[in-house]
Amino acid sequence: MAASNVNVVVITGNLTRDPELRHTGGGTAVCDLRVAVNSRRKDQSGNWVDKANYFDVTVWGAQGENCANYLNKGRPVAVEGRLDWSEWEAKDGSGKRQAVRIVANTVQFLGSRDGAGGGGNGNGGGFAPQSDVPADMSDFSGAPSGGGGGGGQEDDIPF
Repeated sequence: MAASNVNVVVITGNLTRDPELRHTGGGTAVCDLRVAVNSRRKDQSGNWVDKANYFDVTVWGAQGENCANYLNKGRPVAVEGRLDWSEWEAKDGSGKRQAVRIVANTVQFLGSRDGAGGGGNGNGGGFAPQSDVPADMSDFSGAPSGGGGGGGQEDDIPF
């Protein structure tokens, strides 16, 4: 029996630029996003340092049009999708290029539209959730600690 493969990714972060909308020859909307996701790690001296990771995200169809219409640079989003690897020949003939991007299944708009929690050009109505993606941490509450030394390991978790 063959093993099944899993390709699921979930990120939350901020857009590093305005969405870029284009259409295929058949008229299907395609929106490109770039999302910065910060992570924290301990350096060699034990101090916490931030590291930004940047991910290219492709959003298809009506959802892509919504992203282009309602999102802008700096806006926080949550993306659920799959990783997609591609390879092509460089235009200058210097060799092959590769990239991994996220193809979104869903994009959730986080924070307020103007990024300030109210005001701006809105009139109080519209989409402005005040919370992030619901966090169900119940799956992690009973996780094994890796052999009894779990107390120190929890301090290394960046959240």
